[in-house]
Amino acid sequence: MKLSPEEYDQMVKRHLPKTKSYKTIPAAFLVGGLICVLGEALADAYTAMGVSEELCGTAVSITLVFLSALFTGLNLYPKLAKFAGAGTLVPITGFANSVVSPALEFKTEGLILGLGAKLFIIAGPVLTYGVSASVIYGFFYWLWSIR
Repeated sequence: MKLSPEEYDQMVKRHLPKTKSYKTIPAAFLVGGLICVLGEALADAYTAMGVSEELCGTAVSITLVFLSALFTGLNLYPKLAKFAGAGTLVPITGFANSVVSPALEFKTEGLILGLGAKLFIIAGPVLTYGVSASVIYGFFYWLWSIR
């Protein structure tokens, strides 16, 4: 069976599942917004407890990462992600989930070859790119500033 690129594209389009964007977009917006509202509530709570504004963002980030890791371990975060889609990926909680999920999946292979080696399998390339891009940008920014 020999297909032209156009025929192949048509065949792929016929077999792809149709996205129900009337459901997925509001769900992503709602859940992503609720995660951000939780972050703001945590910031208000930490401020009320006397945490300085300078440290408040750090405390909120740590709390959200911890909750995301905990919910991933309890198998609740994947269920939320299935419902909300990108709404759970964008905030910092999605990053924590991307680190914890592979670690849990490969924990049976041991602490070193399983958990340690697979911990950053998804998030590692993102971190590497982010650090590399920031170093390159910083270098050019420095060059520009000494002119």
